[in-house]
Amino acid sequence: MNTGRDDVAPTGDTTVARALFVALARLYPWSVDPSDELRDALRTVPLRVTPPTVVRAGYGAGLVVGSVTAVLALATVGPPGMLPAVALGLVVAHIVHTVPLVALRVRRTAALGDAPALVSRAVLRMRLSPAPERAAAFAAASGEGVLAASLERHVRQAEHTGRSGLERFGEAWADLFPPLGRALALVTAAGQAPADHRDRVLDRALGTVLEGIRRRTREFATEVRGPATALYAFGVLLPTALVAMLPAGAAAGVVVTPVTVVFAYNLLLPVVLVAASAWLVSRRPVAFPPPDLSDHPGADTADGALIAGPLVGVAAWLVTARQFPAWAPPIAAVGLGCGVALWLRYRPVVGVYDEIRAGERELGDALALTGRRVARGQSVETAIAETTDELEGPIGEAFRECARRQRQLQVGVREAFLGPHGALERLPSPRIRGSVALLALAAREGRPAGEALLSLADHVEKLRRVQQTAHHDMAYVCRTLSSTAVLFGPLVAGATVALADGIAAGAFGNGRVSLDWLGAPVGVYVLVLAVVLTTLSTALRRGLDRPLLAHRVGRALTVGTVTYLCAYLLVGVVA
Repeated sequence: MNTGRDDVAPTGDTTVARALFVALARLYPWSVDPSDELRDALRTVPLRVTPPTVVRAGYGAGLVVGSVTAVLALATVGPPGMLPAVALGLVVAHIVHTVPLVALRVRRTAALGDAPALVSRAVLRMRLSPAPERAAAFAAASGEGVLAASLERHVRQAEHTGRSGLERFGEAWADLFPPLGRALALVTAAGQAPADHRDRVLDRALGTVLEGIRRRTREFATEVRGPATALYAFGVLLPTALVAMLPAGAAAGVVVTPVTVVFAYNLLLPVVLVAASAWLVSRRPVAFPPPDLSDHPGADTADGALIAGPLVGVAAWLVTARQFPAWAPPIAAVGLGCGVALWLRYRPVVGVYDEIRAGERELGDALALTGRRVARGQSVETAIAETTDELEGPIGEAFRECARRQRQLQVGVREAFLGPHGALERLPSPRIRGSVALLALAAREGRPAGEALLSLADHVEKLRRVQQTAHHDMAYVCRTLSSTAVLFGPLVAGATVALADGIAAGAFGNGRVSLDWLGAPVGVYVLVLAVVLTTLSTALRRGLDRPLLAHRVGRALTVGTVTYLCAYLLVGVVA
């Protein structure tokens, strides 16, 4: 029953998405009845719009797209085009209605990427002190993101209830990811297990969640090949093949007008591609969330890109205007201008990602070297200082900076690593920071923590291998999508446009039929492919990481535009 609570807009800053939903909702002023599923999704997804607004916005978008499409259909193919127009309007309305549901699923998928690290922190805290409540509090406090915040809420709610926060948290997430619930149940049970069996129970807990991640990613990689192949066939191969058949259609008396091609290639096909891509991304079971670089000193986006992009766009317009038909300069200006701007603007962020991944690769060795020294009786502070001579790369620099800060500022391990301007300022990796938090805890525990640090080194290496396996399982499909967006799609499209122009010129030399406009709508579709397929490939493999998405989309636009124009020019010369 509607209590009226959903009719009050949530407070918060106005975003572009919210403004778009509100504007579209005004086009459909009638009353609506949102589903309970939509209401639940909007309580979690930060869209800051009410459920009725989303429903009205969907109908409003459907009305706009359906009406425009209907007018175009009547002007080109007549009444038979009304049915596809109505269908397209309904599809657009459904897409808008499912945006919060897809966003919620993607958000939870990204959260589950933290599950192995969270269980690992709880397991290692239990090795130091077999108290599930302390393990839950430590795992929540030393982590970041949705999963850690959810655990922290359950820990607070479990106070004075006689139940463990880990147990409540595991039950809450068990429906979405059963291995997480089983793993945390084992961690809780380890608190009551005999000391000689506790380590085996804890190892089973970590193994359960790791195997769950590994199995689900492999199953998804197998399942996604069929839909991805269909998307490739019907979204790339078939549309580009049809371009070469347009002259034959014109010869047979089929009406081939710019409006018809624009409707098919720049409206219908992009909607289908976006819908299919959103469905595939929403089906991904686990995604490893990217680090937060909002305060990273080296992640400042290049301001010069805002100048370089327009300059490249203008230069591309001037160059193509001399060698290509009239449709080419706008395509070149948009593709190269936007592509170069995005590519350069987010290149520093990608450089920081590379540095963080290098640090994560070295983390296991650093923890193992430190753990051995602590197990032999050295303090954690001394072990860190002596380990620095054996480490290289970002982690070596971080350990050396930590030792320097401890020596000069007389601060503890946690403050030296994680304090203001600490040694990990340039490595904001949740995995590294969580491991260092346990390292700081070990500094208070003394020698018994040596074995826990050695176990931590082993856990870190297992987590890294699981993530590598997940990326490897998706590599085949993602490489195909990326190469299609950057090279194969633009290459085939440019060649078929050139062939269609040549065939039309040869068959209809009297000028009554001309396809010299064909490069424009097909060129726009090439740009759409570069954006959509690159986004899909990156999201399947790395999750919805906006800086990485923007960087790869910029590269795809740049290379795809050049490939399309060069293919058209070369095939046109040969033909």
